[in-house]
Amino acid sequence: MVSQPQEILRHTVAILVDNEAGVLARVIGLFSGRGYNIESLTVAEVDTREQLSRITIVTSGTLMVIEQIKAQLRRLVPVHKVSDLTIEGPSVSRELALVKVAGTGERRVESLRIADIFRARAVDSTNDSFVFEIVGATDKLDAFIHLMEPLGLVDVSRTGVVAIARGPNPI
Repeated sequence: MVSQPQEILRHTVAILVDNEAGVLARVIGLFSGRGYNIESLTVAEVDTREQLSRITIVTSGTLMVIEQIKAQLRRLVPVHKVSDLTIEGPSVSRELALVKVAGTGERRVESLRIADIFRARAVDSTNDSFVFEIVGATDKLDAFIHLMEPLGLVDVSRTGVVAIARGPNPI
């Protein structure tokens, strides 16, 4: 009997940790030491009184690999909670990008038109370039960047995914 290959899934995992030196290195070390890929990573302090930070990681793998990642994260000493926002209920996720496009004439007009369609804001402008700010789902940002390539895409800076569970409960 031939086994079917397992589907590779993308998951957003939120990790509540102590806000102290070396915690991020331990989390990253867990991923690199086992060959897991990180597609996006964001970190921010979320509770100054309790000195807690949230690490949001987008990773991919089979369901078994995702479960292994979560189990290993839970065993790290500074970790308080691990939530898989992809499967634990509704969540909201967003990413921000700054996209620099250089061009004149029709290319300039077209880049403004596409930015308007995507609700991107021009946050900087010179006679021959724009820097657009765009916020949304990763797929939206990818599509916008792809459309800007032939119009003179110069540079892209992305924040990585931030995500939060919907409803009144934390993580």
